Amino acid sequence: MAEIAVTNCAKIEDYKQALLHAGGEVRVVEHGGPVAAALEGVGGLLLTGGEDVAPALYGEKKHAATVEVAPERDAFEIALVKEARRIGLPIFAICRGIQVLNVAFGGTLVQDIPTQMANALPHAFTTPPHKAFDYAHDVWVDTNSLLARLMAERLNGSDSCAVNSRHHQAVKDVAPGFKVVATAPDGIIEAIEDPAARFCLGVQWHPENFFRTGEFRPVFEGFLEAAAVR
Repeated sequence: MAEIAVTNCAKIEDYKQALLHAGGEVRVVEHGGPVAAALEGVGGLLLTGGEDVAPALYGEKKHAATVEVAPERDAFEIALVKEARRIGLPIFAICRGIQVLNVAFGGTLVQDIPTQMANALPHAFTTPPHKAFDYAHDVWVDTNSLLARLMAERLNGSDSCAVNSRHHQAVKDVAPGFKVVATAPDGIIEAIEDPAARFCLGVQWHPENFFRTGEFRPVFEGFLEAAAVR
């Protein structure tokens, strides 16, 4: 059974449960601790959701809608994901996590979808009566990708499926070496992966919220399989 380092966040419980339901073990790592200690002995790294990534990290001025920046968390998680990639750990990055992953390796972000992306769909479903596991829009998945293989049952012969959504930022310029493997119908990037790595995947939606019903459990299982090999 693989142990996974999971970055701490305000809504950590669903991430923990998604891994536990898929057969993994969880080590929650606190921001600011030693990077080497956080990754010592684990099989993989899961980057969780939360605050906006500081725009200065990708060479931009702060947009008025960029909020709740956490510089210490940014610095810790960027160092963490770089070290994880250096030593070959499988990486699964969710929501803020995909943004950290992209910025860490030279990519940029859309700071505010509603004001910067014309004709964009709503992506920030965050208030009641909306629930975390309510579907918001489809994603179109590259059929020649790790993500498509992991989601084969969910896709059921198609190249699209419905996902939830709780974000106002997204990947803009993709980091060198990574490729886009899923988009929303409006063109917003919903998943990236590094095809040169055994497992290095980021998704913009929140598959962890479905741990009770299992719609995205195979993605977590695939992550844990890669972590067990490591």
